Amino acid sequence: MDTQGINFYDKELDIGRVIAEAKLEDCDEALNICDLSSVERKLELWQKQLPRITPFYAVKCNDDKRIVQTLADLGVGFDCASKNELKQVLDYGVSPDRIIFANPCRPISHLDYAKQQNVLKGTVDNEFEIYKLHKHYPDSNLIVRFKSEAKAAQCPLGDKFGCDADIDASALMLLAKSLDLTVTGTSFHVGSGCSDLEAYERAIKKAKNLFKFGQLLGYDLDLLDIGGGFPGSDDEHFIKLAGTVNSAVQKYFPDERIQVIAEPGRFFVAASYTLVCKIHAKREVRNAAGKLDTVMYYLNDGVYGSFNCILYDHQTVTVEHYLPTDPSLPTFKSLIWGPSCDALDKISENLRLPSLKRGDFLGFPNMGAYTVPIASAFNGFPLPKTLFFKAI
Repeated sequence: MDTQGINFYDKELDIGRVIAEAKLEDCDEALNICDLSSVERKLELWQKQLPRITPFYAVKCNDDKRIVQTLADLGVGFDCASKNELKQVLDYGVSPDRIIFANPCRPISHLDYAKQQNVLKGTVDNEFEIYKLHKHYPDSNLIVRFKSEAKAAQCPLGDKFGCDADIDASALMLLAKSLDLTVTGTSFHVGSGCSDLEAYERAIKKAKNLFKFGQLLGYDLDLLDIGGGFPGSDDEHFIKLAGTVNSAVQKYFPDERIQVIAEPGRFFVAASYTLVCKIHAKREVRNAAGKLDTVMYYLNDGVYGSFNCILYDHQTVTVEHYLPTDPSLPTFKSLIWGPSCDALDKISENLRLPSLKRGDFLGFPNMGAYTVPIASAFNGFPLPKTLFFKAI
């Protein structure tokens, strides 16, 4: 990996020191601090807790080139949803067999590119896409995606993707068979940010029934894709979830000739980013009696930038200040705004913060997932710059 532009640290990354050395007081834009070693540690945790399951990183979660290159060098697979994502991954030397084209509804030009690059694995969940594949990419390996949602997830996906596992999935297999197409496996996605531990067992059980049906049709199904939903900032929950997944896979798919893959996104990158914002304005709101009610702070990043995750990913962000730790320091009811002129640009409210001043900094950990690829410079406010770090 090209290490140009990467800063190295010993033992632990000191955010306060990074802020001081970056001279942020002179900058208009916020700062992303990305710890690439965090990504490496996450892979180690994955391999320890889910040794049989090969991760295929969901590029859409964070497509920064250093993130993608780091994971490519580590040997993981990739879940791509478009021609541009395929190209980005292939340009880092990733072989086509390490890619799943996991978008059930793909433009023809994107299918043509996948065909040119010999990316065989792709998901499908309706008959129109099967006819499209029959016409434009008949040599592809079809992976039937069925719906099996968690009871609690940060971002449910079942309204858009996934066929009915009991009726439609078998019908799609029959159609593929009649068109002489190859079905090689099944996939599901319980929902991004899943907090329902049993969701995976329910889905894996459905997948087993579909494997049995596929075998009756003469298909040699050898791939189970269990999708995403794995938390990126709660390792304790991930370990519990992994235990449920391992038990279900062993129960329903004990034959290790069946390759089991997953599509983690936030798991790898959420904790790798800390966003540091500067307070550029402050306002005090008082009640009718003239007593201080709320202190409002205006930052140099907001929901149209990095904090789009609040709107699109339903995240609740965590805020940290960098004043000296003092238990006796009084705190006040606080509200944080982004920089734009839109009243929707609200980052967090009902916080308890000490009295801060213009030019002070606030930090937001776990900001690596579904932030960077979606951020815009709405209202003319610049996007954060990013500094990359790695442990020695």
